Amino acid sequence: MNNIKLLDCTLRDGGYYNSWDFDKSLIQDYLKAMVEISVDYVELGLRGFNKDGFKGACAYTTDSYINSLVIPEGLNIGVMVNASELVKYSDGIEAALSKLFAPASESPVSLVRIACHVHEFELALPAANWLKSQGYIVGFNLMQIADRSDEEIRKLAYAASHYPLDVLYFADSLGSLSPEDTAQIIQIIHQIWQGPLGIHTHDNMGCAFANSMRAVEEGVTWIDGTVTGMGRGPGNAKTEYLAIELKNYRNVTNNITPLMKLIEGYFKPMQYECGWGTNTFYYLSGKYGIHPTYIQEMLSDSRYIEEDILAVIDYLKSEGGKKFNINTLEAARNFYLGNPTGTWEPADEVSGKEVLIIGTGPSIVKHRQALEDYIRNEKPYVIALNTQTNISPELINIRAACHPVRLLADSSVHATLPQPLVIPVSMLSDNIKKAFYGKQLLDFGISIQENTFMFESNFCVLPNSLVFSYALAIATSGNASRILLAGFDGYGADDPRTSEVNNLLNNFIQVTTTPEVISITPTQYKVSSSSVYAF
Repeated sequence: MNNIKLLDCTLRDGGYYNSWDFDKSLIQDYLKAMVEISVDYVELGLRGFNKDGFKGACAYTTDSYINSLVIPEGLNIGVMVNASELVKYSDGIEAALSKLFAPASESPVSLVRIACHVHEFELALPAANWLKSQGYIVGFNLMQIADRSDEEIRKLAYAASHYPLDVLYFADSLGSLSPEDTAQIIQIIHQIWQGPLGIHTHDNMGCAFANSMRAVEEGVTWIDGTVTGMGRGPGNAKTEYLAIELKNYRNVTNNITPLMKLIEGYFKPMQYECGWGTNTFYYLSGKYGIHPTYIQEMLSDSRYIEEDILAVIDYLKSEGGKKFNINTLEAARNFYLGNPTGTWEPADEVSGKEVLIIGTGPSIVKHRQALEDYIRNEKPYVIALNTQTNISPELINIRAACHPVRLLADSSVHATLPQPLVIPVSMLSDNIKKAFYGKQLLDFGISIQENTFMFESNFCVLPNSLVFSYALAIATSGNASRILLAGFDGYGADDPRTSEVNNLLNNFIQVTTTPEVISITPTQYKVSSSSVYAF
């Protein structure tokens, strides 16, 4: 098996996290580390025409840029072209390629890979003829093949067999394959395609490395990896693991020390900042065939709390999410049915009263006695969030909850709690309503609209689906005299949730009709504060 080729595409696939803007000094150290572990090809980045927004050098990977680097001896350089740019080029594929590539004899690039969705594959295959005539090694990467029928896969392999490809790749684009699935696809392709076969695995379900190694056992000879798995969404098989495991197969030297130093000094801090790597959300996206960019976008957007992400996944698994579309993501984020409406008017119970909102922070336990004394003496209208139970139940007037995922998760607990529950009943699905059969529900409507607060008598419009926002709206729609907060300790200065709540409070306070807001237990949020002991 010493004909196995190890290709590292860190700078191409990892560029989805930093707009392909890698420091040149890092690239130089990276190239040296790749030589030390006997990587055969380094895919330095993309090459294409897309000029939307700022992207760094590795988004274009021009010959002049590559020539500005010191390429270690024995290391072959590749670039990737998206087939969509070729097939849409107004003057045709050959004209597009001639704009992008000089003859291979005049270029530092030796390998060109074309990334194709299934519907683009046969349209883009003629690019192989032109690239081979110019002296390049040519690979074609088939994306999103996992959900294709056996017959469709055979047809694609048959089409490829009529062109001079040096390697036919398939990508587990949605990270949904198991090792057994991987083996089956390889066996089907090998019924038709007799040339070298490659694989590019994604780690949504934690199977990228296992799938790569199973592919080797099934006769695949080109294997992709990235340093620390850096790549779009959850990332890829880790090059450092592949280099270790494939060493004996390939009969090569393998000095991994420079790579480990590079990982420790650069890639680990960057991974902490950017957050690639698999998690439960990516696992679910792989399980249900959802494009990982949906998860990546939500994880990088502070508007999405954990329940939001789960709700979007639940929406996409039934509506379809194999192709990323930002408009689909925005539609999926609206968890509520129809226009905002409700049947309960908070003013009937709240008007003119002081409202105390009870959060879940540890300060509730520490200052419980003082809080309960205050409630007994001053008799504020008390709203507890979700299933918080650290205050005596007879002192709580209502509970508030609004997120569909959280409501389903907590439905059995709510059934044991005595207080009426305020939720947007008429805007929720039937399965949620059934989960609360027999519970006293107060129907206060909600709609989500970015940067917006509106407080009507029986519904609200909010910038997010946080239950804290919902409780503030209940108090405001109810014409509360002022709002006291307890148990809103905060998450720490560096936690993005702290910034989100601070922005929420700042925007809420700017609305002229909102009551004064005061925290009476310790808080890290930027809000007026006093002490429960001072009242």
